Amino acid sequence: MKKLNFPLLYVLLILCFFSTGCNNADSTGKNTDSKIENNNASKSTSLADKKQIDTVAYNKLLQNIANGDTTGKWPVKTPYPLSGAIFPYNRIVAFYGNLYSTRMGILGEIPKDSMFKKLLGEVSKWEAADSTLPVIPALHYIAVTAQSLPGKNGKYRLRMPFHQIDTIINWAKEINALVFVDVQVAHSLVIDEVTELEKYLKLPQVHFGIDPEFSMKNGERPGSVIGTFTAADINSVIDYLAKVVKENNLPPKILVIHRFTQGMITNYDKIKTVSEVQVVIDMDGWGDKILKKSSWLRYIFNEPIQFAGFKIFYKNDTKQGKDQLYTPDELSKFIPKPIYIQYQ
Repeated sequence: MKKLNFPLLYVLLILCFFSTGCNNADSTGKNTDSKIENNNASKSTSLADKKQIDTVAYNKLLQNIANGDTTGKWPVKTPYPLSGAIFPYNRIVAFYGNLYSTRMGILGEIPKDSMFKKLLGEVSKWEAADSTLPVIPALHYIAVTAQSLPGKNGKYRLRMPFHQIDTIINWAKEINALVFVDVQVAHSLVIDEVTELEKYLKLPQVHFGIDPEFSMKNGERPGSVIGTFTAADINSVIDYLAKVVKENNLPPKILVIHRFTQGMITNYDKIKTVSEVQVVIDMDGWGDKILKKSSWLRYIFNEPIQFAGFKIFYKNDTKQGKDQLYTPDELSKFIPKPIYIQYQ
């Protein structure tokens, strides 16, 4: 794209280029200042003491999430979080998408009221399937999208206008939901994109997501190959989020990292864990149940970092039949239990 202020129709056409999102799960998606009020949408857990967490209760909940694992991989031993941590006291169920496109996810695909009804319906299903964890709704918004053209800065990425993010934050307030801002960096650096969103990340209810699929290290056009983040890339984001948390006296931030291939994350064992940030590896990618379970075992169970997430594609996961869409009851039996669930 030549300019970032192209007409909306052109933006929609560009966004549709990447509207199919992730590949199959075994393959080797003029800013203005906003006035945003902090609210209590973070719903930090009542199970954690506001001054100091109960480490005995915390460890017990980690064992619950490990779901009987006997290999020693789960639960992962990490520093205890700051008070107000969302995990492991709650599960998050999020709707993912972009308001400029009806093809990038359920968030943006259907009208707001219908979307809210569907999201809260999924929340209820998860509450029924696993009563051990309260469920918090979330809106996971793609705030930076990879592009098919280099654009003015040659970065192959388009930053969404702040008023779009403001809209998502205001929507979330209506249902007391969390917000995630997600970036597809293309030829940019992930640290450059996270810093651009700092004013939102200073809000207690706003968290962050990164998508290695569209991180192009060797000058490729986004979508032509599957990208990657190194541990150093991810650690730069963790350091930055930890800094924001400390400087603004916030509860821990959640960092969601999408993954559906081995190469999307390199040197996973070098990714740091700190008290200010809770890391979720989100099992991305679409396919039938056997394929997705195989990816889960290889990239989530076998390479633990801290917490596990699972992504569900309403359309692509059901290409071989509606019975191929994983249910909350089925996913609650996974080892470990996914604590962050994303619907696209």
